[in-house]
Amino acid sequence: MRVVTVDGGPLQIQDVVDVANGQARVVLDDAARDRMAPARRLVEEVVAQDRTVYGITTGFGKLATTHIDPEEAARLQVSLLRSHAAGVGPRLSDRSVRAMLLLRARTLAQGYSGVRPLLVERLIELLDRGLLPVVPGQGSVGASGDLAPFAHLALPVIGEGTVRVDGVEQHAADALAAAGLEPVVLVAKEGLSLLNGTEGMLALGVIALREALSLANAADLACALSVEGLLASAKPFVPQIHRLRPHPGQIESAANIAALLAGSSIVASHADDLVHAVQDAYSLRCAPQVHGASRDTLTHAAHTFERELSSVVDNPIVFADDGTVVSGGNFHGQPLAVVLDFLAIAITELGSISERRTDRILDPDRSAGLPAFLATDPGLNSGYMLAQYTAAALVAENRVLAHPASVESIPTSGLQEDHVSMGWGAARKLQQVIANTANVLAVEIMCAVSAIEHRAPLTPAPQTARVCADVRELVAPLDDDRPIGADIEALAEVILAGRFDGYLQ
Repeated sequence: MRVVTVDGGPLQIQDVVDVANGQARVVLDDAARDRMAPARRLVEEVVAQDRTVYGITTGFGKLATTHIDPEEAARLQVSLLRSHAAGVGPRLSDRSVRAMLLLRARTLAQGYSGVRPLLVERLIELLDRGLLPVVPGQGSVGASGDLAPFAHLALPVIGEGTVRVDGVEQHAADALAAAGLEPVVLVAKEGLSLLNGTEGMLALGVIALREALSLANAADLACALSVEGLLASAKPFVPQIHRLRPHPGQIESAANIAALLAGSSIVASHADDLVHAVQDAYSLRCAPQVHGASRDTLTHAAHTFERELSSVVDNPIVFADDGTVVSGGNFHGQPLAVVLDFLAIAITELGSISERRTDRILDPDRSAGLPAFLATDPGLNSGYMLAQYTAAALVAENRVLAHPASVESIPTSGLQEDHVSMGWGAARKLQQVIANTANVLAVEIMCAVSAIEHRAPLTPAPQTARVCADVRELVAPLDDDRPIGADIEALAEVILAGRFDGYLQ
């Protein structure tokens, strides 16, 4: 298992994905401990001198003008965690929680939070020992970061709240005791630093981005299969077209589809036919332009996430070099919220165009001679008719979810926090859009493979033939009607796992 080192510097997207998937261990570099020491000393000076500094010797949010006596500074931090643990709803997955623990540890190790290395060590120990905090999925407005989710994430550090160990929920105090760990006694500033920041929505976004990349690959692959299944033309994918409109994603998508179709006897069978497929439908002919726009959005998101993986997002920020503690707004999730919304739109479009190709395959009037709904004995059997209904339903749901959360600010904390990002909500609905789109693409792939089989004795391209064989390992041909929901979900699962990515490399 590879090791991801938290040293206060930037992390890579793949680091987060590997830790989230349980494929990498996390260790704290000794240099990070030294890096954190000056800011911690400054926080202790602030408390000793009874200086008025937000979150250290004051209350929070609207209560920022309420002074807290130095002897109450530690108690204030515990009260903060308890009061902010107000989340509700479905619990986050283990993947999401692991990513959040990693990113929270990274932020604190940067040396601008003023906390002890002990806090980072404990977060990493929770990861290493599989003591995963139980975090409700609803309750964050995305500023001052993801407060409610992080409060639930942080409670086990002090021996409170709930953790999940090997899938079983336990009281954190019991799980810590069984692991031989003592609850951490917080000191000034530490509770606040466990809460402020954007790492919650960032964690969900990074995981979603990795799955979104697999969806983009699966969309190109599905299109190539549909081109063969529908006896469509490969000419719209030639590189000279796309050099004239050089959007990187468009060029990549066209190259993927062209490579997948190389050597196809199905495509060759009508390549010079001036009657058949003179001009294909947009869902086929314009696939590189549509898929490519989504790919470019993923690239933009990756750049934004990479910047955030090197950013200081705590508040207040402790500048040990000049002895100041400054309250700012780096915790605000707007840079991520907008991108997360953009990703939802981009992924929705991959599903939208895919469903149109599926509908064309199943319609006997537009499928170039395929049986109605690819059914054996149409009428007695309905074939894949209802699979298209499912795809249509999911596309419709995605269009609702694609409405941007980032424009839906609702003020909080007595109008002190009068503009919030809603980035957490954007990340949560993006997860559903991705799950829906994986199923939509699974429907297209399943139908396109069946369509290709109907073109025998013509044979598909070597690459698409391999895909067809892989699909048939998971999903049997549809002879007489049977329930196919499980088949769709099985294909969607391997799409999201990236099983089809290798065909495009």
